[in-house]
Amino acid sequence: MPLRIRATDAEHPSDLLDLAWGLPLEQWPDESLVALPRGISRHVVRFARAGDEVVAIKEVSEWAAEREYGLLRDLDRLGIPAVDPMAVVTGRVDADGEPLEPALITRHLNGSLPYRSMFETTMRPGTVNRLLDALAVLLVRLHLVGFAWGDCSLSNTLFRRDAGAYAAYLVDAETGQIQPNLSSGQRDYDIELARVNIAGELMDLEAGGSLHPSVDPVTFSEEIVQRYCALWHELTRESVYPLSKRHYIDRRIRRLNDLGFDVAEMQIQRSPAGDQVTFLPKVVDAGHHQRQLLRLTGLDTEENQARSLLNDLESWMATQDDYAPGDQLGARPEVLAHRWVRDVFRPAVRMVPLELRRTMDAAQLYHELLEHRWYLSEQAQHDVGLEATVASYLTDILPHLPDPSAVPVAATATATASAAADGED
Repeated sequence: MPLRIRATDAEHPSDLLDLAWGLPLEQWPDESLVALPRGISRHVVRFARAGDEVVAIKEVSEWAAEREYGLLRDLDRLGIPAVDPMAVVTGRVDADGEPLEPALITRHLNGSLPYRSMFETTMRPGTVNRLLDALAVLLVRLHLVGFAWGDCSLSNTLFRRDAGAYAAYLVDAETGQIQPNLSSGQRDYDIELARVNIAGELMDLEAGGSLHPSVDPVTFSEEIVQRYCALWHELTRESVYPLSKRHYIDRRIRRLNDLGFDVAEMQIQRSPAGDQVTFLPKVVDAGHHQRQLLRLTGLDTEENQARSLLNDLESWMATQDDYAPGDQLGARPEVLAHRWVRDVFRPAVRMVPLELRRTMDAAQLYHELLEHRWYLSEQAQHDVGLEATVASYLTDILPHLPDPSAVPVAATATATASAAADGED
């Protein structure tokens, strides 16, 4: 069978033809590969450059590759944060005509790292907490759309910086399945797997000296259960209010918005006696602040980044002479937001040279500038402005930030050795 590349929505699928498909992935020459962090995997995984894009390539059976490719496309359609599937490659043979294993190709998630590669020294309790928060949100989002993961773990997740927190992305869907709804037993199974897997992963870090002494792997792994259950309860519980306090419905919707979720569909019912109302969120969509910022400015960011940028946008709008909320004569919010992007956001980001940003995206960079501006303003007891903030950030902060792209090489070697010790390839 000849080499076959099945790709959907690939911008330049012909670039994939230049890769060394006639060699087993573990024998690909260094010039074909990109040195990026790799987590522990049951399969051979490598990063390569195809044209202008960096792609992740995983050798796996044809059935598994096709299945995971379809699941990742479904998750993308459902708006779930996961790696972007590019293609499935079949019909591979070596120089002697012997068949080679098919491959699944996904786009590299820019600015992301596996948890093992995030720290050069010790993973502290606050960082572990932020990772668990991000993973709990991802697991809830998956369950809301009927996706049973079947192998939830830190290793099967990529993390990106999201303002002061992290955003979690699913990177391995091979054990998953999508159903119209999940039973409590199916959700409990995923949660229990997450607890056991995370305990093992943290123990592995502890054995390697990369875990803070105050972090107990078992205690912290149990926290993923508590975080998940608390969030799931808040998003799905039925509320009963006195009829005279039906405004509590609006208050609960605002609370869900504060958590980063929109109520897309709801059920409101009056009691037979007419003295109570019952409110039940039926469909809850994540990304409340993301959608709001995207609608106003066209900027596509992570959720916490969007929250930070919206706060700055609203503060800036209040200083504009033509800002008049509720006044038809005032400028529309979309007009002011466009002006903010043009006159504030973009100029501030462009003051930081592209080569100095490393893998930091524009939204994260602007959030960091806002944080530094607050710190400088507190010291000076007045607003120092963005120009002075950028100047200080370039000289006092940016040169001392660790370069994420420099960490993965050593971390990848450690992860590979650990995987070999565990009997994984």
